[in-house]
Amino acid sequence: MKILIVEDEKKVASFIKKGLEENNYDAQIAYDGETAEKLARSEKFDLFILDIIIPGINGLDLCKKLKRINSNLPVLMLTALGTTDDKIEGFEAGANDYLVKPFEFRELLARVKVLLKKPGQSDGRSNSIVVGDVELDLEKKVVRRGSSYIDLTAKEFSLLEYFMRNSGRVLSRIDIAEKVWDINFDFGTNVVDVYVNFLRKKIDKGHNKKMIHTRVGFGYVFGDF
Repeated sequence: MKILIVEDEKKVASFIKKGLEENNYDAQIAYDGETAEKLARSEKFDLFILDIIIPGINGLDLCKKLKRINSNLPVLMLTALGTTDDKIEGFEAGANDYLVKPFEFRELLARVKVLLKKPGQSDGRSNSIVVGDVELDLEKKVVRRGSSYIDLTAKEFSLLEYFMRNSGRVLSRIDIAEKVWDINFDFGTNVVDVYVNFLRKKIDKGHNKKMIHTRVGFGYVFGDF
């Protein structure tokens, strides 16, 4: 597995590279956004680890560019910016996971392992999921309710997919965080609730029949009822 580390702090970058190589990963470093983008276009990587504050193209804009090159490749944001708003901005840019500095390498490694478990190609499941009048196309990455197409961010799409695969089942915030955000993170934040509200506005707004339901004290349930 080949990983690109985009980090301008040379000691931090070297520390991550050494740790990954000791765990049998092929790690490469880029110290600025432009170099990282050029490498991403010329070489094949399985994972990107991005700092946000880097010279040239910042990590958020770089993440968007990388996702346009290949939307299936996972991105781990690694940054000192740790507020809920910072995390939401990172996920909106397309990040699959978000780790705040300072960190323990074993946590970084655990997150890397989880992200690399995700296949970048079809796993043989149906290309679409339908619940009520909502259809999610896994191959084309588009969502439709009735005759209207709905524009979702990458994280909103993942959240909707998890809801639809578990239609009718009450999902706790911990369930959602672990499955959609890939690994345990600071449950003191309200990131899950914020994203459910984002998704609810896009899926249910203007429709008499709501698909996303709150079960007070338990979590959320998705369904046509």
